Amino acid sequence: MLAKFSFKAPLAVMVASGTTVAGLAVGFSPVASAAAGNGEVTITAPSTPGISSLDPSAWAAQILVDQGTILEGLYGYNQKNQVVPKIASGYKVSKDGLTWTIYLRHNAKWSNGDPVTANDFYYAFMRQLDPKNSQAQLWAGVLNYVKNGYAYHSGGVPASEVGLKVVNPYELQITTTTPHSILGELAVSSAMPLDQKAIEANPNWAMGQGWVSDAPFTVKSFTPNGTLTLVRNTKYVGAPGEVNEGNAQVINIVPGTTVAVEDYMAGKIDAALVGSSSDLQYIKTHNLDKNLHEQPDNSMTYLEWDNSAVSSPYDKVQVRQAIAEALERKPIVQSVLSGMGGVTTKFSYPGWVTWNDTKGLPENLADAKKLLAQAGYPNGKGLPPLYLYAVVPAVTPQAIPTAEAVSEELKENLGIQSKIIQLNQSDDNWLTYEGPKAGIQPGYNIGVSSANWNEPAEIDLGGSQGVYFPGDYGFTPKQIQQVLSWYNNAYDPASVKKYGDPTKSSEGVNWSDWTALQKAEQSDVAYILKWEKTIPKKWYDILNPPGAKSYQQQWNSIVQQWKTAKTAAAKHAAYVLAWEFVAPESATSTRGGINTGALDVQVWWDKNESKQVENWRMWQAYMANSQTDAQAAPYAGELLTQLDEQGYAVPLFYNETYYLERSNVTGVQPNPWAWGNFYQFQYLSVK
Repeated sequence: MLAKFSFKAPLAVMVASGTTVAGLAVGFSPVASAAAGNGEVTITAPSTPGISSLDPSAWAAQILVDQGTILEGLYGYNQKNQVVPKIASGYKVSKDGLTWTIYLRHNAKWSNGDPVTANDFYYAFMRQLDPKNSQAQLWAGVLNYVKNGYAYHSGGVPASEVGLKVVNPYELQITTTTPHSILGELAVSSAMPLDQKAIEANPNWAMGQGWVSDAPFTVKSFTPNGTLTLVRNTKYVGAPGEVNEGNAQVINIVPGTTVAVEDYMAGKIDAALVGSSSDLQYIKTHNLDKNLHEQPDNSMTYLEWDNSAVSSPYDKVQVRQAIAEALERKPIVQSVLSGMGGVTTKFSYPGWVTWNDTKGLPENLADAKKLLAQAGYPNGKGLPPLYLYAVVPAVTPQAIPTAEAVSEELKENLGIQSKIIQLNQSDDNWLTYEGPKAGIQPGYNIGVSSANWNEPAEIDLGGSQGVYFPGDYGFTPKQIQQVLSWYNNAYDPASVKKYGDPTKSSEGVNWSDWTALQKAEQSDVAYILKWEKTIPKKWYDILNPPGAKSYQQQWNSIVQQWKTAKTAAAKHAAYVLAWEFVAPESATSTRGGINTGALDVQVWWDKNESKQVENWRMWQAYMANSQTDAQAAPYAGELLTQLDEQGYAVPLFYNETYYLERSNVTGVQPNPWAWGNFYQFQYLSVK
């Protein structure tokens, strides 16, 4: 039994914040506040990734400033992280649960005096959906659920068939593919409006030049990955009955610092996330408790199966179960985290919506040893080293110490030797969120996942990430090897050989270039339609929502686009759409995902998955398409329980946030969603 650990690296709980802290120098004393009575507040934003653009359609750290602070959506977060109306005055939902009619207030204004109308939201949404916008992160918000949104984005249907409609200047209709609660997505940055006139007049608007805001603050100056200075929007009119803003006149958002607490003590910033246990102990022993706050963080740290394509004994479920049961969480939380987290053996935490629906493998060392012996490896004899991947301390300080703790426990309790491999942030993101990666050895990633925003599809806290892509959880190394090239190339080499090279501008100009694609489309669609007859009606209805274009109709639309193209470049563009409609590609992914909707991908998935994996996909679909958290919870609970029991997602601890807030500053809000750090700066006030 392990009583304690002795690791040198400091620990941080706010994983995604990028505001890590080295040890505080003894004798540091606080000086005057950065908010020195002039209505000005200085606060940090993440340095990893930095705020490189203010474009709300890009899923990056700008989510912390766009939603609610310099842009305001139909709905937003209040000071309790609840979704409340902002530009919207109300809504109604059709009887079939598909069409949401959102009513806008008539008195909302842009900072240039223009009224905020339904056209501003329609313009912003369609800008992201435009087929020319290859970098759009459609999954990150309401557009993930808009009827024919993906079909239009891929060139399969015209814009007129997208489920977005301006009824009148103050009435917007959003039709979803399936019944789905969209209010949570309407609060995130990708759902913010844009003033088309201002955007078209300022080519560098995303860099803050000529910025036009409908929120409490607008942009005075912006240095990409540097300081963003905000000032009051004098034309702002807030939603009635809500607290919409604090009294701060100027907000300086500075890059994340590696010494946030020291900067706070020196009066450089007005709030600081407490990134390490040593910092927490310093604060508690130096009369700073009155400025210290704590709140739950909607995230989990866990052992995430790494989807290696290399066969090993760790492919046996008994071995993975033994690892899960042999881990002792309390010593990790107490000795490594110094209490900056909570013990849990299931993929949830007390108070979270799935807590009562989720089970986990118990800590049971005797049973763990028995399982290992039954698998043929008593006391770890015959097992190769277990690889533990962890992101570099500059990104997540607790990752390496957690890996070291796990390694020490497995060695002492089961005789399993480990190798710890540090990853850069890009590779860690891949292992955490995407598909199989070349060169990865059998083992686990020290994964950290959380809810991205407030809605039913997020209540699994990211624990089912490994169900999103074929070749992840539940597939054999041989099967993973078959799809490995999909994720590790912009365009799958085997598909390029079969269908042609979409990166060559000459490809697809002649109809003869389409022959193989067209044959594959016909064969794939026939198989998918046959497979869909074998699944439950509820799932079938999710996959085939009323009014959605069929695969054949989408294909025909792409072909028609080619036929009516006037130039060789336009014909090639249609060919690229057709190629990506059929075959796997990761060219538009920032990490290593693929277009899971591609016909070849769907067919391989359906043919090769086990019944268990099929159930996981089905439960995930039920969860994501529930109308309420309560409806989604049983599906999330069943899915998370099985992933834990199979040793694919082994919870270690849930995270909590500690932060310092200057005594003359209020309204500081730690972000409990995926990006951590602080957000909703519009509520900042100075006494």
